[in-house]
Amino acid sequence: MFASRGSLRSLAQSLPLAESLRQLGRDRAWINEKHLELCRIPAPTFLEEKRALWMVEQFTALGYHARLDRAGNVVAHLPGQDRSSFIAVTAHLDTVLAPRTREEIRLAPDGRFLGPGVADNGAGLAALLALARQYALSPPSSPSPRSPLFVANVGEEGEGNLSGMRFLCRQSSLAPQIAAFLVLDGPGVEHLTTQALGSRRFEVVFTGPGGHSWSDSANPNSIHALSRTIADFLDCHGRRASFLHSRYGRSTANFSLIDGGASINSIPVSARAKLDLRSESTEVLDELAELLTDCVERALVGENERSSLLKSSGRLAARIREIGARPGGQLPPDSPLLNVLRAVDQHLGIQSRLDCASTDANIPLSMGLDAVSLGAGGAGGGAHTDGEWYHPEGRETGLRRIFLALWLLLDPQ
Repeated sequence: MFASRGSLRSLAQSLPLAESLRQLGRDRAWINEKHLELCRIPAPTFLEEKRALWMVEQFTALGYHARLDRAGNVVAHLPGQDRSSFIAVTAHLDTVLAPRTREEIRLAPDGRFLGPGVADNGAGLAALLALARQYALSPPSSPSPRSPLFVANVGEEGEGNLSGMRFLCRQSSLAPQIAAFLVLDGPGVEHLTTQALGSRRFEVVFTGPGGHSWSDSANPNSIHALSRTIADFLDCHGRRASFLHSRYGRSTANFSLIDGGASINSIPVSARAKLDLRSESTEVLDELAELLTDCVERALVGENERSSLLKSSGRLAARIREIGARPGGQLPPDSPLLNVLRAVDQHLGIQSRLDCASTDANIPLSMGLDAVSLGAGGAGGGAHTDGEWYHPEGRETGLRRIFLALWLLLDPQ
């Protein structure tokens, strides 16, 4: 792939690419400013529009044709490149937690950015703007068969179910023109996510007659049934975990968002919980979904039998609803995209590892498209918590890595 263009080292030292790589380091103050500014715009899943419109303004100011698509994604390309074949560079707009005030996003004395979303995915979005800015300033001097498409997409976190990337890959008019995806998600340069971790998400709901905690104590209790379900499921999954891991790889189960009941002295009319299942194997996900159904049925029968023995005519009902599914997939080991990134990492002295994770790359990988998810440089931690942080030291290494890979992918000859 590189033979006709000389060595990668020679390419990286040539103008204007060498100047662009240096400029990404000089732009540190501008990038940090944009990073903090975008993170101060709340963008919880399903409510990304305000941040999306801000991103449209930024791309437009950089000289791009930028717009919102029907899913709410921001798509930007340079004028005249709408008929090109694209390399999509993407970063998700939404966050699990959102700042309640602008002051929640702040700068610590040690240089760290503090606040919800500063790493996941403030790092990716700031990188998207930095890369777009530098590409607009110095695009390749010779005509290229491909152009970059910069995308800030919705719906990656929580119950967004990768809606923005699903639209981009399956329904967007640009979908047939996208040759590969570079998905920027979070900080760091240590990993290349080439295997999509599949997941299935469920909501379990028990409903019943409720009643007074003393006078109606024989009535079935929806929270008791839900608690039995959770304990039974986790016990069964725990017993199977080592066997499943040896055959199919790792799998996890996480119950969350449990609620129900109205007061301490009343039997709850309803109770619900949400469950996130993840596995490296589609077969295991299907097996765990069946296990959930069995556990719900056992809890329902058990609580109704207890109530019947106490002469209550009340009965519980149960419902399981699938609220999300992320498909699995894997980038072939001989993929040109992976070869480019490995060559770039070797050139920059980055020791990265291939990993498996659940990201926006799940969708293109599940469709057999070339895609990889990677960090945008710097360091961070505490994602999805109130203690999230990001440090921009070393950010330029991540930016140079992505920019150099993009430059190579734009001309595959």
